[in-house]
Amino acid sequence: MIAGLVLRLWLFGQLYQVNGDSLLYGDLAKNLLLHGRYAFTAPDGGLDLTLIRLPGYPLFLALSFRLFGMENYFAAGCIQIVLDLAACLLIADFARRIAPATLGRGAGMAALWLSALCPFTAAYSGIALTEAPTLFTLALGTWAAARFRERPGWPAALIFTFAVTAATLLRPDGALAVAALAPALVLGLPGSAIAPRKLARMALVCVLLALVPFAAWTLRNWRVFHSFQPLAPRLANNPGEDPHLGWERWVKTWSLDFVSTYDIYWNVPGDRLDLSKLPARAFDSPAQFVVTAALADDYNRSGMQLTPALDARFAALARERTDAHPLRNYVGLPLGRVADMLLRPRVEDLPIDLDWWVWSHHHTETLFSWGYAALNALYFLLGFAGLWLRPRLWLAFAAYFVLRCALLATIAGPEARYTLEFFPFLCAFGGVALAAAAGVCRARFQKQGAFKDTRTETPVAQADQAKS
Repeated sequence: MIAGLVLRLWLFGQLYQVNGDSLLYGDLAKNLLLHGRYAFTAPDGGLDLTLIRLPGYPLFLALSFRLFGMENYFAAGCIQIVLDLAACLLIADFARRIAPATLGRGAGMAALWLSALCPFTAAYSGIALTEAPTLFTLALGTWAAARFRERPGWPAALIFTFAVTAATLLRPDGALAVAALAPALVLGLPGSAIAPRKLARMALVCVLLALVPFAAWTLRNWRVFHSFQPLAPRLANNPGEDPHLGWERWVKTWSLDFVSTYDIYWNVPGDRLDLSKLPARAFDSPAQFVVTAALADDYNRSGMQLTPALDARFAALARERTDAHPLRNYVGLPLGRVADMLLRPRVEDLPIDLDWWVWSHHHTETLFSWGYAALNALYFLLGFAGLWLRPRLWLAFAAYFVLRCALLATIAGPEARYTLEFFPFLCAFGGVALAAAAGVCRARFQKQGAFKDTRTETPVAQADQAKS
């Protein structure tokens, strides 16, 4: 835990910054405190009501601002570091509970080391984004699920309900944890563990408690926008705003990695569409290159705004490319984007160039990035090795992994941080794998020690050894 704290404090000092989404969440938190309105500050100083972000993280920041001062993101980062370290303890105890009895303590300790010293999650622990609180709620939810399986009762059920509800209020994809973990609470429970009536009553109460905040959020959105929105829009657009679906479809016909997200996807609309930054896979023929170039030029001339006419032309181009290569666009590219998010070196928040793989540009950064990629792969290998051993609740993680990958396959702009939610599970199941490997090694050493060299022993001792 001390090593984990040192790692997080060092990364906090190196990577601390407040920009982008952090400022958006902070603006929502400020307006909640100052004006009691869930809104962004408009350029003219007014308030623009919104529903593009769920209220979980703005409420967390609002509480931090109220306690430690307005716009004190540093204090919020310190709170998140504490939550992240608490998540490490929860992951360790979860690993202890799901491992076989003989491996429980070793699995817990191994999971604690894996989670405390994981640089990928530690790097986000102090940044004012939803990642750290989300990882904590996932760890709490998985721990509560394992505890409920051992001792069904109200405490574990209510903790699980709070955890998955908070995870969903932080990010809409937190609902995947409910879909994967909730069935694991009751499926396979011994008939004598809890009375069916009590279990049904418990489930009903937990469902109602979980729905209360979303009912309030949905009612607010209906009253303000006359829009039924129980979570948040997938493309982060307010009612009445153009989601630019044609542009989205066209990007999906060639987007494959984070470089495309950073150079192109995040910049349009509002910035130039630089044709030279498009990869070669964005054009299927010279004629299509000409069409795309004309479209990019018209967009740049229009004040860098995606008008309905331009968006319709992007949609037509996307349809042409999809009809020509349906397998590529519906299977190959989505799987490629998921692979990029899973296996890419997680250096997006480090002072490392996007083209980290170009050895001639930066030897040290390339070596570090490949090392980071290897470490990331090791976490996944350990996690799936533990999954292969099929400890308790292994099927829940398998379901969560499949569901989340299916969701990530629909995203046009891949980012590696979207897969951080796997790491509580990877650390826990990786701890089980390491404990099992240690047990095998220990057994082999003990077996080898049993066959000592008997050449210098007495005949009586040799006879006893042979009998043994």
